[in-house]
Amino acid sequence: MKDLLQRLRSLVWGRPGANEYYPSDLDGGDEDEYGYGDEGEDEDEDNLPSEENGQRQLFTALDIGTAFAKAMIIEVHGDHAEVLGVGRHPQSYAHMADGIVTDIPGVIANCNEALLKAEKAAGGIIAPSAVIGIAGELVKGSSTTVSKQRQQPTKQITAEELEGLITSGQQRLLKLAKERIAAETGYNNIDVRLTNTAVISVRIDGQLVSNPIGFRGRHFALTLFSAFAPLTQLGALETVAQGLDLTLVTIVVEPYALARCLSSNASADSGAIFIDIGGGTTDIALVRQGGIEETRMFALGGRTFTRRIATSKGISIKDAERLKISYSNGEIKGGARDEIQAILASECRTWMDSVELLIDELSKGELLPPAIYIVGGGSALPDIREHLESFPWTDRLPFSRAPIIRTVQPEMVGSIIDEEGMLVDVQDITPMALAYQAVELQNENNILERALDRVIATMHI
Repeated sequence: MKDLLQRLRSLVWGRPGANEYYPSDLDGGDEDEYGYGDEGEDEDEDNLPSEENGQRQLFTALDIGTAFAKAMIIEVHGDHAEVLGVGRHPQSYAHMADGIVTDIPGVIANCNEALLKAEKAAGGIIAPSAVIGIAGELVKGSSTTVSKQRQQPTKQITAEELEGLITSGQQRLLKLAKERIAAETGYNNIDVRLTNTAVISVRIDGQLVSNPIGFRGRHFALTLFSAFAPLTQLGALETVAQGLDLTLVTIVVEPYALARCLSSNASADSGAIFIDIGGGTTDIALVRQGGIEETRMFALGGRTFTRRIATSKGISIKDAERLKISYSNGEIKGGARDEIQAILASECRTWMDSVELLIDELSKGELLPPAIYIVGGGSALPDIREHLESFPWTDRLPFSRAPIIRTVQPEMVGSIIDEEGMLVDVQDITPMALAYQAVELQNENNILERALDRVIATMHI
């Protein structure tokens, strides 16, 4: 994952400056018998905070949302992170649209305010290493299974065979992402780049293994997830990070981050569907059999409901937002509540129709997991939950039974410790998911991840 940003930076900015972040070169250092470096190699090369170096492992998780910029300062300790400070600042309607940056200086200013609040809450601690989330309809995440029938099943599986399967999978997923983006935009030559990738599972003759090197067998299969985004979006986030004097460690697709940090709450066998309802977009991720399979996004979020109230009642956007929040909190009663519910009815139906369509696409005709987790500021709207709970899931989609609908609360996110109680509602889940990526980043160093890094470096994606 770390190497992705080195390639992105060279594409957008050319050669990094002396003080910029350089990930480690996987081709350097001593190699083991399978062609990979030492598992315990020194992290000094990565310029990442390291407790082994006597440095605190401090990170900033930055969620550049359509409605709010949210910053969280954390300190990683092994397999968990401690929350040190949290800051939020509203985004202007002119600065973000549908999860995409439309005014870079404006977004930098808003993120800076959120960052200053987080640093103040953290007692003045500054964490320049940053994990930033990315969303938007043109961010595409999919999984694929590639397999081969080995002609010499008694021969041990090698690193070259593993990398060959990963290369086949990455090529297939890159082609799919380009085709989907071209179909949606009408442009065939949009430059896309890999943001996240993970090996979901490896099987040899049907047996699940965590490291295939050295095994024997005839049937070698690998399931790979990869997410891609337009270079334009990635470059904008890079510019925002530079404007904030942050060292960009990685850019993470937000539904991927959400699914990674919450999948432990779902059964490894049944999985779950995660729905993040933000200000400008709704992001959906499907997890089955312990691994993320697909992500989908559509441009309908909390701001759509706000605009509907403003238009129907002839009031300003700010007044409509306040009215929507009061309605969501149950502070509006009687006829006034019925009026707002009627105003939002058509938008809620459109939102539910979009969710049904995308979940149907995600299912690929296979049985869906019986749990739906909802997060994001937009999930506070009671009409959203009512539509989800009343929807005829088993009649319209391949569910064996009606799924349980759960709103994710901060305490449900494992590995993120908030002793000061700064994380209070569903809006905090996405920055927590990004913080979880920092924890994973510090702990990833196995054969599969290093094989992925080598393939990505070779393919220049």
